[in-house]
Amino acid sequence: MDEEYDVIVLGTGLKECILSGLLSVDGLKVLHMDRNDHYGGASSSLNLMQLWKRFKGNDQPKEQLGSSREYNVDMIPKFMMANGKLVRVLIHTDVTKYLHFKAVDGSFVYNKGKIYKVPATDVEALKSPLMGLFEKRRARKFFIYVQDYEDNDPKSHEGLDLNKVTARELIAKYGLEDDTIDFVGHALALHIDDSYLDQPAMGFVKKMKLYAESLARFQGGSPYIYPLYGLGELPQAFARLSAVYGGTYMLNKPECKVEYDTNGKAIGVTSEGETAKCKKVVCDPSYLPDKVRKVGKVARAICIMSHPIPDTNDSHSVQVILPQKQLDRKSDMYLFCCSYAHNVAPKGKYIAFVITEAETDKPEVELKPGIDLLGPVEEIFYDTYDRFVPTNNHEVDSCYISTSYDATTHFESTVEDVIQLYSKITGKDLDLSVDLSAASASTEE
Repeated sequence: MDEEYDVIVLGTGLKECILSGLLSVDGLKVLHMDRNDHYGGASSSLNLMQLWKRFKGNDQPKEQLGSSREYNVDMIPKFMMANGKLVRVLIHTDVTKYLHFKAVDGSFVYNKGKIYKVPATDVEALKSPLMGLFEKRRARKFFIYVQDYEDNDPKSHEGLDLNKVTARELIAKYGLEDDTIDFVGHALALHIDDSYLDQPAMGFVKKMKLYAESLARFQGGSPYIYPLYGLGELPQAFARLSAVYGGTYMLNKPECKVEYDTNGKAIGVTSEGETAKCKKVVCDPSYLPDKVRKVGKVARAICIMSHPIPDTNDSHSVQVILPQKQLDRKSDMYLFCCSYAHNVAPKGKYIAFVITEAETDKPEVELKPGIDLLGPVEEIFYDTYDRFVPTNNHEVDSCYISTSYDATTHFESTVEDVIQLYSKITGKDLDLSVDLSAASASTEE
């Protein structure tokens, strides 16, 4: 362990594994350590016994739930946008050769007590029961504008400079109703609050285009894909990748204490009396608790069921977004459901999550609007975890700390954090111009 590394990464969560993979591919010498005896950190994947042990304190799950081994329950469940940045990162590192993806069946939104398919194109807008006749026509015109918009074709801009015009002003031009704005902003563009309305419309339009292009990619019912056997496959795939590039992984390393020089700059990590030297340390908030602050809390319910979520066209995998205004909340609520179709549960079983940014100390009450949509549930676990952000100056201490995972059930915010950290660590932008066809996903049953 007395070697010197360019970077030591602490924790094998999704963000840390992606960064370690990117840095290894860049030719940096990386040592990756974790205090646990398993991959994944906060974003690990548990079988039924581990799930029981963690939330019930024993390892005697009910027999009728089936074989423990057949469960792969992701603690931070998130779908990937088929054409999104995470998929580009996976292709950039060539880690896709270790993973098998499958398209996600459905993408839905909650409106006035019911679940509806998210309409993403002008054709779907005309069919959608979410809107009345006149609103459908207005929405169709708006969708056509977004679909036809091209940066380098001024004719498609219709006289609007989207770097100056706000999203609110663009939407007002088409006269869309509040409920329509709600699902377009939160379930299509995937904004987590309404602050986007007063920002330049360019970002909003690009996010809508990403959704529509991802949806078209696999002709499935959603723009999302998900690995077979769940996200627990990702850290292991990155560990294999890292080994190919000469990186070193060490699990079960207790304490992992960061060492500093007299100027407070990280120079190494000590575990079990041995110190590995390094130029930079990358980690999740749990490894440097004195350099982060709590900014919030996520509440979630993990449910095991024997049926799909009702009113989702019997989707075996699905995301439902409940926009905050529909629930009189300050933050959206998310339903995530996956099943034996993605090999995360035994045949006939479904895993559903209800997740939101906690606004009270009563997750059972707070998550009820989402849980009520699930139908009969065989087993339910409630959980909350704190969210932290770094407070340190990486230029002073050479420590690069990821933010905790938020409540979203898609990867958009997670991958932004990874890309920003990559730029801080390397001083350059990540090149994401890749051939997207390198990550194929099967849509068959």
